Parts: sequence; structure tokens; C-alpha cells
Amino acid sequence: MLVGGVESLTKLAEKRLYGEVLNPLQAITEVNHHFQQFSEVAHIKTLSDKVAQIHAELATQITEDFKNVFTPGQQNTVKMSLSQLADACRVVSVLEPKVKRDLLKWFINLQLQEYVQLFHENQDIAWLDKIDKRYAWIKRHLLDFEDKFGKIFPLDWEVSERITVQFCHTTHEQLTKLMARRRVEIDVKLLLYAIGKTTAFEALLAKRFTGITLQDGGGAKSPAHEASARLHAARMPQSSSESPAQSETEEGIVKPVASPFTDLIGSCFKPHLDIYTDSIDKNLAELIEQFLQAKVPADPVARTTVFPSCADLFVFYKKCMVQCVQLSNGKPMYDLAMIFKKYLREYAAKILESRIPKLTTSYTPSSISTSMSLLTRDLQNLSTAAGQVIHSFLKEGEVARFTKEEIITICCILTTAEYCLETVQQLEDKLKEKVDAAFTEKIDLGEEKDVYHRIISNCIQYLVQDLETGCEPALIVMSKIQWQTISNVGDQSTFVNSIISHFKQTIPTIRDNLATSRKYYIQFCHKFVNSFIPKYINHLYKCRLTSVQDSNVLGCEQLLLDTHSLKTVLLDLPSIGSQVNRKAPASFTKIVIKGMTKAEMIIKVVMAPVIPANVFTEQFLKLLPDSTLVEFHKVLDMKGMRRVDQAQLAELFKRTAPKENLSLALDAVSSSTGAKLLDSPDGDKGRIKKLEKLIKKRLPN
Repeated sequence: MLVGGVESLTKLAEKRLYGEVLNPLQAITEVNHHFQQFSEVAHIKTLSDKVAQIHAELATQITEDFKNVFTPGQQNTVKMSLSQLADACRVVSVLEPKVKRDLLKWFINLQLQEYVQLFHENQDIAWLDKIDKRYAWIKRHLLDFEDKFGKIFPLDWEVSERITVQFCHTTHEQLTKLMARRRVEIDVKLLLYAIGKTTAFEALLAKRFTGITLQDGGGAKSPAHEASARLHAARMPQSSSESPAQSETEEGIVKPVASPFTDLIGSCFKPHLDIYTDSIDKNLAELIEQFLQAKVPADPVARTTVFPSCADLFVFYKKCMVQCVQLSNGKPMYDLAMIFKKYLREYAAKILESRIPKLTTSYTPSSISTSMSLLTRDLQNLSTAAGQVIHSFLKEGEVARFTKEEIITICCILTTAEYCLETVQQLEDKLKEKVDAAFTEKIDLGEEKDVYHRIISNCIQYLVQDLETGCEPALIVMSKIQWQTISNVGDQSTFVNSIISHFKQTIPTIRDNLATSRKYYIQFCHKFVNSFIPKYINHLYKCRLTSVQDSNVLGCEQLLLDTHSLKTVLLDLPSIGSQVNRKAPASFTKIVIKGMTKAEMIIKVVMAPVIPANVFTEQFLKLLPDSTLVEFHKVLDMKGMRRVDQAQLAELFKRTAPKENLSLALDAVSSSTGAKLLDSPDGDKGRIKKLEKLIKKRLPN
């Protein structure tokens, strides 16, 4: 069979009857393969060599036949029909794989010969602005090829795909050289245009072809594409929100998912993506400048709780990130993250911190009217009231306060910083999710989050200081009242009404403008009472409630009533002036009760007689168990006892009190001495003169 088949096959091959050659060739090839184990037999070896020779002759002959048909200007010695060429291809499929590879390599290069010449780097049509013409050319050429010669090649040869793959490699090589030579001519608009057209073309290839020639080694792969293929293999798991086929950005860049054609051409643009990131840097700088130029609405009602610019910033960030993911998730994405960091700090400094109002000292009509009202409120003790007015008027005139509009601005800055803080965390998470694994650990927006934390803390502190400053005149009035001369206990004192009025004027504005930031509003309330209550107690220590010569405690009772009233107001501070009475947090209530109860206990101790001394000391330690020797002296001062007379009680306190309560009173004595110097008659004369000048200047004739 083998002998007869070899002779018959030789004759058929010479006559180019490829259709009749196919079956006997397959049979003889299989039989010859079976007899390879007997190759030491001379006759079998001869026949085997003859079969190999026929294979070689067929390979050479068929290759020449193809060249005769497809090479322009070739003088054909033998006229081959398309059907004969199709039979020849089936014969080639039986021959060594190298025959098919060499034939296809020659044929594909022939098909792309026109393209290489037409889009040579010296040609105007080769530049990026006409990149779509490259893809239009291959589309037309494939249609023409499949129409004329598509039936020649077996389907499993995937000739159209192979032509396309080689086109991609050639295009990648041409563009790489061209962009390296003409880099200075590339701007971001041109780069994104070229990338967009290329990515759309690669997406089209993913729909049109299977990519089998790339997967089975049938097509040559560039190192860049091999790296890209590994990257896409790692990206294959998709979230439910993503299309399994592709995704599309607002810039019109269509990105295929896990396609072997992805970046087959597009990887040539990767080295030039710094042009893109530099452009983003420039655009963000311009955006920040626009934010700076934008005027904040003068009418507080027209403002929102969050500056619109911060939403604009993060919308821009989102667009940039989505676009960059389409371009590269490697170093360009990391560079973009660094740019984001830069402008998060810029926004914080230039848009938020720079707009925090600065306090200025001013004299207001309200301070004058408030002080003048004090002149008529107490006919029983005109000299005392006048003294209060002098001090209060001077103090209020010098107090630096925020206006209502400035308070609203601070609240807006706080809520904007809070929005930024939350969004920066989301941005960091998304960047880490999208960036290549090699850069994940390098993405850290912790410093930027700290910046916005600091802005929030500063805003809260400014609000606390302003609210506290507004209470200062009333506290000074409290400390200057001649409590030991009060003859009856009535309603709460004017200074308490003043503080409550101040709360009702200021707190609702802050609460309304921090409505979306309840957490930080409560934090503001916490910080205020933590600061105000110790200050209230310090002013309480300055009060002279009784005297050694007079046992009148009506002043103590009045101040105790005032302190309790203030305690009640402070407990309701978060909801003061609100129609909705919302229960204050337990932690806030605990602070107020603890602090104001101490103030009440101080007054109760002052009401107690100092004789017998041991009973007084025990009472002091019972009501104020955590107090120090310094505070013990202050309570005795409130009772009008001279420091010389306090020595015996102080020694008793030292012997009775726990060791941790004992503290040197040196600081207290020195500060008390300084206070006395400030309150000297000469100081009062200077203040009276200042008051007279102010009245002449501010009051109408």
C-alpha cells in the first residue's frame, strides 16, 4: 500500500491535482508514521525518505503557486484557479506546521505591504491626528480580502484575524517610533484623541475576532502586549455593575474587558501618559483659581451648608480617575493620585482656611445700650450698678466677636471640610481598588485627611471661643456685684439673663447651619461646656459673697439660684431656641452636671460658718472632695477672710485633706496679687476716663 501510494502521490503532485492529493497524502502520512518504528529496515527507510521528499516538494510547489498568483508582475507558468488554491491549503494543513506558518507569514506581509508604504513615518497621513485613517484602511482591506480570497483559506486558519494582528503589531511599531521622534508635537487633546480611536478599534476587534491566534501562539506577541495580557487576566473578575463585554467613559473611550486585543496597539501610548497627568495638574490649578475668584453669596440664606466648589472638585476627580483607568492603572494612576493629594491640600488652604473670618475689635450700639440699661436696673444700690456699668461697658467695647454672617461662614467651612473628609476616604479606597497592585500600598491620603480634621477642629474652637467671649462681660459683671449687700433673693440676676440671651441669639444659628453635621455640633457643645464651666467657676471665686463681720448669706442664696438657673440652661444648651426639644447626649449631660454641681457646692461651702474650723473643713472636703489647697484659699477669699486669718484653717486643711488634694498656693497668691494691682484705684480712674470719652464719642448730644 505504501509503495503504490507513494508512486500515485508523486504523479498527482506533479499535475497539481491538489484535490486528489489530499486523501492519499493523509493516508500515506499516517502509515509512514506507523512504520517509523521499523526505520532500520532499508526498504521502509527508502519509502519514508520518499514520503518526506514528496512533503518537501509539495511545500515548495504550493508556495510557488501562491506567489505566482498573488505577486504582482509575476509571469505565471501555471494558471491556478482559486479552487485549486483552496485545495492546496488543505494539503498544506497535512504538511509540517512550519509550511503553513511560512506561507501565512509571506501572505500576510504581502497584504500589509500597501499599508506600510502608505503610512510610512514620513507621510502626513501617518500622524496621530489622522490615526482613524489607519483603522479605516484595515477595515476596507479586510472586507476586500474576504470578498476576493476568503474562500481560499480554511476557516480554522483565521487568516483575517492573523492579518489584523499583524496590522496591530506593525501599527504599534510605527506609532512608537513616530511619537518618540515627534514628542514635542503631542498635546493632551491629540493624545486622548488617538487613544480613544485606538481603544475603540481594539474593542471592535474583540467583537469581530476570538483572539485565538494570539492565545495559541499563532500570532507574534510584543512584550508590551504580553504584559497587558497578564494584567487583564488578573482583572477578569467583574463586579455586577460592570458590563461583561465593555465599559464606556464620558470621553468616548470604549474599554474592552479581558480581551486579548486590549493594548495590542494602545500600549505604545503608555510612555507618553505623563502628558495627560501634567494636563490634569494644570487643569486643577486653574480650577482652584476659579474657586478663589468665585464670590460667596452675600446673603446667608442664598448659601448652602457646603461650598459648591468642593462638589465640583470631587466630580472633576471622579472624571479624571475614570478616564485614567481607561488609559492605564499603573504609574499614571499613581501619578494622578499624587496630583489629587496636592490639590486636596491646596483646596483646604486656599478655599477653606483662608476664608475663616478674622476677629476684629469693634464698638457696637448693642454694647452701649446693654451697658446703659444697667444704669437704671438697680435703684437700691446705684453706686454698685454704676461700677458694674463702667467695667462692663469697657469690656464689651473691646470684645472681638464674629458677626452672624461670619458664624454662618465658619459653619459652612466646617461642613465643607466634613464633606471633604468623608469623600477623601472614599477617594482613597477607590484609588487603591483601581490602581495596579504594585502601587496600592503607596496610595495614602492620611495627611490630607488630617488637614481636614484640623480645619474642623479649628472651626469648632473658633465657635466655642466666640460663644465664650460673648459670655465674658456677663461673668465680669457677676464677679463685680456686691453680693454681701444684697437684701433679698429674687428672680435670676441680669448677668444670667444676659448669658441666656446670648445663647439664644447664637446657638440656633450654629445649630441650623450644622444641621447636616450633628456629630460636630454635639462636639461643639461638649467643648463649650468643658471650657465655659471652669471659666464660670474661676469668676465665681472672684465673688465676695459674705464678710467676716456680716453673716448675711442672701447674696449666696441669690448666686446659688443664678448658678442653678444657668445649670438648667446649659443642660438644654444643644436644643435651646429649637421647636424640637431633642434630648442631649448622656456624655454632655454628665459634664454639665458634674461641673455646675461643683459650682453649687462652692457656694454652699461659702454659706457655711467657719467656726468651728474642723467642722467647716470637713464640710468643705465632703462637698468638694477633689479640691486643692489653692481652691480652699479661694473659698475663704469668697467669705471675705483675710489671708493672714486663713493660716490656721489652711494648716487644718493640710492635716485633714488626702495627700493628693494638697497643692502649693504660690501660683494662686501671685495671680491674686496681680489681680489686685489691676483693680487698684488708679486703674479704676483710668477706666472711668476711658468711659467718659467713649460716651461723648458714641452717644448723641
